[in-house]
Amino acid sequence: MKYTNKTFILIVSILAIFSLNGCSGDNNTHSDTYNYDDRVEHANFTTLFLVDENGYSYADIPYICDSMEQWNKTASNGEFSFIEPDTCKFDLNGLDGDFGYTDDEIVRIVDDTYSGKGGINYNCNSFGASSTFNDGSFDYDQDDVCTFYL
Repeated sequence: MKYTNKTFILIVSILAIFSLNGCSGDNNTHSDTYNYDDRVEHANFTTLFLVDENGYSYADIPYICDSMEQWNKTASNGEFSFIEPDTCKFDLNGLDGDFGYTDDEIVRIVDDTYSGKGGINYNCNSFGASSTFNDGSFDYDQDDVCTFYL
């Protein structure tokens, strides 16, 4: 009878180990992928535009947001899309950021009615944190990379 009890306990122990094996919390890779894909698939994207002081589009500005897996570029009309509340980084390489001349390169963030998006918090590599002005424009330095907290 003792032999039977030991065998029974061994079988129950083995079954318990196999049944609890699936309860480990080590699903990080699958979980991260699932959360990202699910977030993008069911998202309501917000679309804004990068334009200059005259309303002309800034096309081909590289950017990446939290909801993206790789860098993209603004469309020919300056359009970029993100999922709120994303953080988006823009590489302003080639823009001088100098507001003091007539040929300055003011960048504004606007919506589809060209209304400026003021009060967006951001920071650029060349200086600390700030927020966009009422017309959606912001300070930056030549060839800066700026992060916006949308």
